Amino acid sequence: MSGLSQREQQLIDSLPTKLWIGGAQVDAQGGATFAVDDPSTGETLTEVADASPEDAVMALDAACAVQQEWAATPSRERGEILRRAWELVVARTDDLSLLMTLEMGKALSESKAELTYGSEFLRWYAEEAVRVNGRYTHSPAGTGRILVTKQPVGPCLAITPWNFPLAMGTRKIGPAFAAGCTMIVKPASATPLTMLLLGEILAEAGVPRGVFSVLPSSRSSEVTAPLLTDPRLRKLTFTGSTGVGRTLIEKSSKHLLRTSMELGGNAPFVVFDDADVDAAVEGAMLAKIRNGGEACTAANRFHVANAVREEFTTKLVAKMQALKVGRGTEDDTDVGPLINQDQVDTVTELVQDAVDKGAKVLCGGSAPEGKGTYYTPTVLGDVPADARILAEEVFGPVAPITGFDTEEEGIALANNTEYGLCAYIYTQGLDRGLRVAEALESGIVGINRGVVSDVAGPFGGIKESGFGREGGSEGIHEYLETKYVALTS
Repeated sequence: MSGLSQREQQLIDSLPTKLWIGGAQVDAQGGATFAVDDPSTGETLTEVADASPEDAVMALDAACAVQQEWAATPSRERGEILRRAWELVVARTDDLSLLMTLEMGKALSESKAELTYGSEFLRWYAEEAVRVNGRYTHSPAGTGRILVTKQPVGPCLAITPWNFPLAMGTRKIGPAFAAGCTMIVKPASATPLTMLLLGEILAEAGVPRGVFSVLPSSRSSEVTAPLLTDPRLRKLTFTGSTGVGRTLIEKSSKHLLRTSMELGGNAPFVVFDDADVDAAVEGAMLAKIRNGGEACTAANRFHVANAVREEFTTKLVAKMQALKVGRGTEDDTDVGPLINQDQVDTVTELVQDAVDKGAKVLCGGSAPEGKGTYYTPTVLGDVPADARILAEEVFGPVAPITGFDTEEEGIALANNTEYGLCAYIYTQGLDRGLRVAEALESGIVGINRGVVSDVAGPFGGIKESGFGREGGSEGIHEYLETKYVALTS
């Protein structure tokens, strides 16, 4: 018997569960389906169509058939469609937030925050659509004139992760549509329902048939393989692990596919001896517990100046112990379940490795018994340098703490990773804040801020955290080609 409330069951029963191709729901070829589970209980929410490689080609056919027409659509009109989409998404706040909580597990407050953030990409790029500029100049040699224009890349494939079922899609869809590109989205198999519902909402907003398709599939590599080797596809955008990103880059190399990659992170949270400790603890909670720790921007390791480490640790432990763990739909829940048992096992293994090497469990440190894939908010003290948890992405509510003495040592610890997505620093010195921010090998740095994601800022990493930027005025350029036209005098 389903553990869903009447409201939750009504929402699930109303959802589209087929593929979204050519502006309509269609069955997967062969009729295959797969289950979408509620991580808070382990029970199945519903079954959705399981796309095949043949379905993927059908979606690309639809995208290519309308690419020229969509690119020729006036930018103002594309912007108005995105604006209407933003309004419709906001109008469905309650449904979309509840749906994200049901399929991903996060607290309802987190889902509402994601909806606010994710919907803003539709509004932001509605405004950016009319601001794609080129330039016209005289050749320095006096031999002619130079005309530079921007044109849409063409049909795009977006592969999105499970942790932000709406925002990781809209962050790609918004700029692609604004630029005049058609798009196919392959959502994560754990959380396809939000993207399928978004497909219907975009159609209601006026997105023409064929411009947008959604391919839920339990066989991601199989269903995307024919797309990555088809010369008609011109762009791949992926958010996910570095390992999968490497594989996709290799597969996309046949036709030198335009790619942007938002990959793994290992964000340091550095607290200097002149920091406001109370503010640093508040920021740490935001940076660590947002989305239950299942975020690439989550603070992964805490490097705290020894002069304030005891105070910071004591206050952080108190905050972590006060968190309510439970089903995301409950009003007082702070931390919901992790996405699945594999993730619980990974977090458990990383914590145990640290403890085996000498770390102290200051709170939490285990997965509670019973239904659901939960892990108790955890703080580890005296974490040794060789603990895996300092080198690997945790993706859970675990805060490992280490100490340092000098500014140089803090910077070195922060940069001691192959990743470079996000970093956080706390200091009351403006000079130190800017100096350290410039020294950190990271695409994003938060100074005295525990949340850095902003629709108006360019989001992306360096080193093995990927390349390309999403958001800001920079984001639309990922979907545009530059053309130089040489003119005579």
